[in-house]
Amino acid sequence: MKNNKTINIMTTVNASVEKVWKCWTEPEHIKKWNSASEDWHTTFAENDLKVGGKFLSRMEAKDGSFGFDFGGVYDEVRLHEVLAYTLGDERKVQITFMDHGDNTEINETFEAEDTNSVEMQKSGWQSILDNFKRYTESQV
Repeated sequence: MKNNKTINIMTTVNASVEKVWKCWTEPEHIKKWNSASEDWHTTFAENDLKVGGKFLSRMEAKDGSFGFDFGGVYDEVRLHEVLAYTLGDERKVQITFMDHGDNTEINETFEAEDTNSVEMQKSGWQSILDNFKRYTESQV
């Protein structure tokens, strides 16, 4: 990896850490929130939530014009606390979940890729995180 720049995004979800964790890690939930905008969706998700386990999701434009797979292997899994993984292109990602009772702070740090600007990457990942927040808070 040529670019070692890391990007950090965060949000606070008005939900328990147990609920946040479930929505973040279960494929039936992932398919409902894992997109940066309304014209995209996730058509497939699988998640083997353990160290050495693999995850994969398929993100596609709703008009069928473009799509890509997003996947990697877990390096660390600490229930309700930390997920860390290595993406297929060897970039590292770490997500921490901070339990504050009625709400959960999510802090996500990832290594930037070399194709798109740091600002574009930060904006895209933050949009997905914001979509996760909206989805999770809407779950009863």
